[in-house]
Amino acid sequence: MLMYVTNALLAAGLDMSSCTGQQATAAASSATESSGGLFAGLGSLGSMLIPLLLIVVLIVVMIIPQRKRDKKVKEMLNALKPGDRVRTIGGIYGTISSVKDDVVVLTVGPDKVKLVFARGAISQVEETGVENTMEEEVHE
Repeated sequence: MLMYVTNALLAAGLDMSSCTGQQATAAASSATESSGGLFAGLGSLGSMLIPLLLIVVLIVVMIIPQRKRDKKVKEMLNALKPGDRVRTIGGIYGTISSVKDDVVVLTVGPDKVKLVFARGAISQVEETGVENTMEEEVHE
């Protein structure tokens, strides 16, 4: 602040030793009014700088990682083949019997029941086989 006052006084042609407090205050206020604040030299770009920075940060933090995840899911769905152990978005585990276009046929359970799913309903390919042997009987 002292630097602004000193610069304002020098711009007004006043010497620090010869001016009164009122003159110094008036010169400082006129200098700050004419300068327009921190972003005055940048014009309208200065007032748009913070929102632009926020948008860039938003893109970097949210959108780019989501695109990477979407790309991995798409690659996984395109690589589905018969024999893969998969889990659906509904939590059903099964083995792929056949894949045709956007239709996947899963074989589920010990009875080898065939279920038809859309390719997008596969959430992940399981590394280790999960088998439901249904050793326990359900009693009602």
